[in-house]
Amino acid sequence: MPLTHIEHFLVAADDIDATRDWYARVLGMKSGPHPDFGFPVHWMYIGDVDVVHIGPSAKMAGDIQKKYLGRTSQGNAEGTGAIDHIAFRATGLRAMLEHLKREKIGFTQRRANGQALFQLFFHDPNGIKIELNYAAAEAEGIAPELMASDLVAAVGRR
Repeated sequence: MPLTHIEHFLVAADDIDATRDWYARVLGMKSGPHPDFGFPVHWMYIGDVDVVHIGPSAKMAGDIQKKYLGRTSQGNAEGTGAIDHIAFRATGLRAMLEHLKREKIGFTQRRANGQALFQLFFHDPNGIKIELNYAAAEAEGIAPELMASDLVAAVGRR
């Protein structure tokens, strides 16, 4: 059977309320309705679509959650674990750059070869890497910290 689209990502968090607040404050998502699973969750929406689900980490999970979800994330690993990042297409690059600076969120800027994308990378409170992709036209006059072509050229010179 063919897949049609990604439904959502589940973020396992020690503090689900702080994580919900971060996704709302930093990425502009809205907390919205969800079924009653018998354990606390937050569903974060972009428009009418729930794209990020937030639930307790393994060390915070109760019996119902463990039975419902089966194996839960370790919760104590540094970084993003087996999934490296979650990417979103976005608009309003300059506004986001200022917003991240005001929020004191460190980020990196990249430009991929052959792609008309300008990318921002940063981490959520749980160490999950977030990638925001902007149309290259929005980045006119903004030099990325690194371009993939520079890395390719450097390796070719070795």
